[in-house]
Amino acid sequence: MQETSLSFVGRVRGSLADLPAKERRLADFVLDFPGDLASYTASELAALADVSNATVSRFIRRLGYESYDEARRHVRDEKEAGSPLFLSAANPVAETTSLDNHLRQSQANLSATFAAISGEQVAEIAEGIAGARRVLVLGYRSNHAFAAYFRWQIIQVAENTLAIPGAGETIGEYLAGIEADDFIVAFGVRRRVRQLADVISFGGRTGAKVLYITDRNSPAHPDATWTIQCETAGPGPLDNHVAVMALCDVLASQVMHLKGLAGRKRLAAIEVAHDAIDEMAQRHR
Repeated sequence: MQETSLSFVGRVRGSLADLPAKERRLADFVLDFPGDLASYTASELAALADVSNATVSRFIRRLGYESYDEARRHVRDEKEAGSPLFLSAANPVAETTSLDNHLRQSQANLSATFAAISGEQVAEIAEGIAGARRVLVLGYRSNHAFAAYFRWQIIQVAENTLAIPGAGETIGEYLAGIEADDFIVAFGVRRRVRQLADVISFGGRTGAKVLYITDRNSPAHPDATWTIQCETAGPGPLDNHVAVMALCDVLASQVMHLKGLAGRKRLAAIEVAHDAIDEMAQRHR
């Protein structure tokens, strides 16, 4: 019997060494395209893997499920969590790789995301960032890339902006210093680590303003000041993050505008520093 806290794939891989031949054939099939299990009946899966219905039943029980339907529900939940492995299909449609489909999906994601955001909300968030003592931009796993990008845009006019956690760092050192006049931008586009929700709650309890940027399939966080849910559907197994990046650009542009003269002075000082150390190439050499 497998540990029930494991993912579906974890259960299958954990059982491989002890499987009889026919169940091993079935295991190899579902490991190639585990997301398909959510779509097939037990009989369909048996036919595709060239095993009997009884073999499917024994295999499912060996994984720790009481029924095939329970296993399908588990796979369906993992697909909704956003794992690319579970979003890949055994018979992928060729159109998912076409340029036109990607363009249409990007446009649809942008329209759906910005239709749910008001200009007043964007202005309110930008004002909070521009007026903050310090801006902490948080992102784990792939979300760290969004955090780093947003921090890079903001730091041009807001000096005290950090992307956290850094390589090899824990988050406690940053949480210890949060004050009510700080601003936290937390990226939690699927798939998220469990720790993220606790960090948002901690920030909210300090009185700091918290912007939580997540995907359309995820709920708002009750302790965040604002939650923006970006549409991230993709034509293939990978999420499309065009709307997330566009939101970053909109907010950064608003912050730069609000920083006014102080922001322009910082931009000028940055250029002077570039020139002083000949940091930026002026021409091809």
